[in-house]
Amino acid sequence: MKVDNHLTPNWQKIPQHVKTLEAEGYDGVGTAEMNHDPFMPLLLAAEHSQNIELHTGIAVAFARSPMILANLGHDLNAYSKGRFTMGLGSQIRAHITKRFSMPWGAPAAQMKELVQAMQAIWANWYQGEPLRFEGKYYSHTLMTPAFTPQDKEYGAPKVILAAVGPIMTEIAAEVADGLIIHPFSNEKYIREVTLPAVERGLAKSGRVRENFEITYSPFIVSGKDESAFESEKSAARARISFYASTPAYKGVLGVHGWGDLQPELNAMSKQGLWQEMAGLVTDDMLNAFGVMGEPGNIVSEMQKRYGDFTDRTGGSFGFVDADQRLDMVAQLRSA
Repeated sequence: MKVDNHLTPNWQKIPQHVKTLEAEGYDGVGTAEMNHDPFMPLLLAAEHSQNIELHTGIAVAFARSPMILANLGHDLNAYSKGRFTMGLGSQIRAHITKRFSMPWGAPAAQMKELVQAMQAIWANWYQGEPLRFEGKYYSHTLMTPAFTPQDKEYGAPKVILAAVGPIMTEIAAEVADGLIIHPFSNEKYIREVTLPAVERGLAKSGRVRENFEITYSPFIVSGKDESAFESEKSAARARISFYASTPAYKGVLGVHGWGDLQPELNAMSKQGLWQEMAGLVTDDMLNAFGVMGEPGNIVSEMQKRYGDFTDRTGGSFGFVDADQRLDMVAQLRSA
């Protein structure tokens, strides 16, 4: 199992941070599209590292055109000498239309077409194939030598997709190189819904599971003392209640019989009752959506519950000191 960490959002600290993570044995480092662009920090990380893999986890796909993404992917992969992976997610309609002012289609179908469009652009750049992509959402039929990259040694980056529902998951397995399972998931849902969808997608593309990378980073609730542990529990409850208020995630709750909680949380979110929402998340839910316990038991529990299907995971392990963190990372990597 490969182990990743998050890159600091403080650009001034990125050079030292990525060097530290590389020295600590992390396999990869990622950025998220939150309050900063997810691509630009990885250029700085590439400059100040040698071997650690770099990925967006995630960048919002529908906020950009396939050509823009193809250029970003090429440039980061070329500069990092083949270390970049493009992680994409769809986001939800309100953010695409109201925050990014971009059109919204059927998300799974649009995501499939976006990935295929990028692949067509890259095939033009790297294999010299004619650019003739014409779909429902995207059309790319013009490329001249002046706009074709010259530094082609490392080729196209890998593309991985974030998914929750079975349709998007199946699309990821059909057209992408890997899947990012949303942290708001759980072992039962993954085994009953996610993994069968992966198998259907792989069958469509004629590929095998060994060539498809699954990333899953569950919620981790632990702490060096009781006070820190309770603080982590409160933070996890808040995040879980926020995700659980999203209509698209009702099915994730439903496998445990908690589906009726989703509309209740959604109504509370519209009233701004965030603290009260967190109070509805029980310890049973915390245990289902993540690993909760003493620091020394976290890695073994992750391996037992997720080890047979998880190829990559996230492990910042900020609740222990540096030496214990290094040991936990090493244990996961040996799984």
